[in-house]
Amino acid sequence: MSGLVADPARLRELLDTFAGMSERDSGPGVTRLAYTPLERAAHELFAQSMTALGLTVWTDAAGNTIAQRPGSDPGLPAIGTGSHLDSVPNAGSFDGIVGVCAAMETARALAEHEVTHRHPMRFVVFAAEEGARFGQACTGSRIAAGLTGPADLPAKQDADGVSLADAMNAVGLDPDAVAEAGWRPADWAAFVELHIEQGSVLETDGVRLGVVDSISGSTRLLLELSGRASHSGGTPMHLRADAMAAAAEVVLAVESAAGGEDNAGTRTTVGKIDVAPGSITTIAGRATMWVDVRGTDAGRQRDTAEEIVRRAEAICARRGIAFRHDLLADTPPVRLPDIVRDELAAACRSVGVEPRVLTSGASHDAQQINTITPSGMLFVPSKEGISHDPAEWTSIDDIALGTTALTASLLRLDEGLS
Repeated sequence: MSGLVADPARLRELLDTFAGMSERDSGPGVTRLAYTPLERAAHELFAQSMTALGLTVWTDAAGNTIAQRPGSDPGLPAIGTGSHLDSVPNAGSFDGIVGVCAAMETARALAEHEVTHRHPMRFVVFAAEEGARFGQACTGSRIAAGLTGPADLPAKQDADGVSLADAMNAVGLDPDAVAEAGWRPADWAAFVELHIEQGSVLETDGVRLGVVDSISGSTRLLLELSGRASHSGGTPMHLRADAMAAAAEVVLAVESAAGGEDNAGTRTTVGKIDVAPGSITTIAGRATMWVDVRGTDAGRQRDTAEEIVRRAEAICARRGIAFRHDLLADTPPVRLPDIVRDELAAACRSVGVEPRVLTSGASHDAQQINTITPSGMLFVPSKEGISHDPAEWTSIDDIALGTTALTASLLRLDEGLS
């Protein structure tokens, strides 16, 4: 690994550059939503950097940007790494970005040291990993994996009613051509993603590197509660159809649905509620709720989502509130293959760290890509487990260590895989 140790100063410069690319007047942190001109500009910055290193760069119909460094054996499939550059509103500077910067630093090290590897090495920036805008996470990697197609795009809409298909059109992508963006399993040997943990296990245990054994699934629901808007002073309590009061009860039902020893590992969240008409003197006539159910067991995850719908229906019926729901997205949990995980663990040991093996509670692009090629994940610590917030932070020394381990992982896989 001599000479292939990641440079913290270069990584810091890259992180700061991407962190500076945020929507104007959007408030604190980074706001760079999926399929916006700013997300595309961040992809272009990556593309320019990879082109300058002599790599071949292309963008597929989904908006994923891929850079390739050729291997010495042109007949071998590629080994890849990367992450995403889009964010949730008012995000931190590390989620996704760390994995992209690590890929860029790895590509630089391989190029500058003229490292020979048998397999082609691909460095990937996925589009639209965050589900904050359209409700579905990992859109770019799902398209690459063949899990999302052209017919799925028009139904996904943001808060302004813009469909995923229209948003893609607006930034110069053709949603009707996304089937062409599917990855062929024969073209890939393995994929590795470096990411911040977004939890506090590594920090709590005092361990600087983690190797992920499984990734939680996510079922996302949209609940719409329709009552009757009326005057807050003129309407007696027993004559109300208050959508806000019903929503409050549903929130507690969502929380309690994850309880019990039989449902260990399942987590339920109401992350957003919109209420109309939104006046202090008007009883709410409508409440729209977004629910996220995470789990490490596919059956329990989906059973919990169904239980939430049943409880919400019962609450609304008792209160005289109309109820409907939509399934926004459903991704099962996945166990990552030992063949990659073992090489990642060995790479961590080669840089002086005994890694902690742990589960990812968050969804990731590697989860989708694992349906195409054996995939793995490396984690670096997150301070106090904070993520999706401007306070998100990981030390540059830990990022550099993770990047060094990533480079070692790719080269180990290059040696060990056919």
